[in-house]
Amino acid sequence: MFNSSRIAAVVRANLAYIYLALLTAGVLLVHGYHPGIEDAEIYVPGIKRILDPSLYPFGAEFFLNHARLTLFAQTIAASIRLSHLSFDVAVFIWYLGCTFLTLLACWRLSVELFRESCARWAAVTMVAAVFTIPVAGTALYIEDQYLTSRSIVIFTILFATCSALKQQKRWWMFWSVIALCIHPLMAVFGISFTLILWWKHGNSSFDSAPLLMPAVWPFIDLLPASSKAYESALATRPYFFILQWQWYEWLGALAPLVLFLLIARLAETRSQPKLAVLSRALVIYGFFYLVAALVLTIPARFETAARFQPMRSLHLVYIMLFLLGGGILGEYILRRQVWRWIALFLPLCALMFFAQCQLLPATPHIEWPDVAPQNDWIRVFEWIRTNTPADALFAIDPQHMTKDDQHGFRAIAERSRLADAVKDSGAATMFPETTAAVDWLEQLNAQSGWDHFREKDFRNLKSVYGVSWVVLQKPVAIGFPCPYENPTLRVCRID
Repeated sequence: MFNSSRIAAVVRANLAYIYLALLTAGVLLVHGYHPGIEDAEIYVPGIKRILDPSLYPFGAEFFLNHARLTLFAQTIAASIRLSHLSFDVAVFIWYLGCTFLTLLACWRLSVELFRESCARWAAVTMVAAVFTIPVAGTALYIEDQYLTSRSIVIFTILFATCSALKQQKRWWMFWSVIALCIHPLMAVFGISFTLILWWKHGNSSFDSAPLLMPAVWPFIDLLPASSKAYESALATRPYFFILQWQWYEWLGALAPLVLFLLIARLAETRSQPKLAVLSRALVIYGFFYLVAALVLTIPARFETAARFQPMRSLHLVYIMLFLLGGGILGEYILRRQVWRWIALFLPLCALMFFAQCQLLPATPHIEWPDVAPQNDWIRVFEWIRTNTPADALFAIDPQHMTKDDQHGFRAIAERSRLADAVKDSGAATMFPETTAAVDWLEQLNAQSGWDHFREKDFRNLKSVYGVSWVVLQKPVAIGFPCPYENPTLRVCRID
């Protein structure tokens, strides 16, 4: 028979983990899950190429340049091979695991910063409620609705921050190394913040200049020469340049720093030294990267340095803003009044849910693994994956990601395609020293006037690039055989 007292003791001992698991489920329900959208078009093909090297014989430069810099793709691919799970199920489990660990890291931080349990849980719940809020003008969310290397680096940096607060150097180094292996650029931002935190703690062993080098290496690297093609790709990314931000995006960058100063003063009056130190470190951190953004993105001679996107440092700023803000609300306003918690978080979660539904109107809020899709574009991509040769090269509307709820062709169809106008331009901007920008512009120009293409235009793509298949939106009609079609699209073979 079960020992009820022992079970109760186990539940009490693991109550925090149970709450975090429930919050993880809440994140899924509120923010949704979409494994093939946006940057998944870069990350997913890198994983699938490792699992099956025969995939993507054309255009792999647009995702392999990223994959070769980190151990993210290798880590996910190795887990799939070892677990023998389907790709979709394994990635879904990784996503849930990263979400849980991010919330766990927030909980650990809140324990260090706040005395009251209501403040701690308000801090974690606030972060969970705003996972998909935009981060000023950076084109980032706090957490994506799909698995990327950022999903892992977030919790590693948060754990590293917690270790720095607790003066645990070995654990700080452990989490920092993992972060650098998974996403070097985002890790640089997080590690530089933890170094500021060590300094604010007055830890003399971390005052030496060599330890600051990892935090600034991207900005002292030699600047590769630019090109006309690279400048064209760069023009598609206005958020790289802070002077092109809107006024409200500037407000989103500056207001948190003012709020952190106020939080620091409040913490000092309430004898919360760790909260005060963390808040002041965030002000220094935010100001440093603001200056770096002004220096690196305004002078024309530094245009190839804009790819380092110093304002992405705001990603960590926003996590901390909602963590600290939620904790203060919990401590001084919400307390143990259930109706106050409901009055705050129910409308907030409803708003975030509504925003996600509006963002992806033609797609289910949660795209469960191994479930038949309802989006016509995804149906086409899945048909292509199972019914065309692995070495097939496709031509598809260069703007297709703006029409299919941001779903990526390569990520879902597992086939090569000509460069697009949405995602591949971003990949090209990150590597000015390669030919990616030149290849992107040439392929994009070859598809210019796509809406007016006829049979001779598609045959020209075949003669120049070897394109063998084309995805067309109805009602376009051509004489090629089209073995698959649905109410929105048809897939045709160029004969």
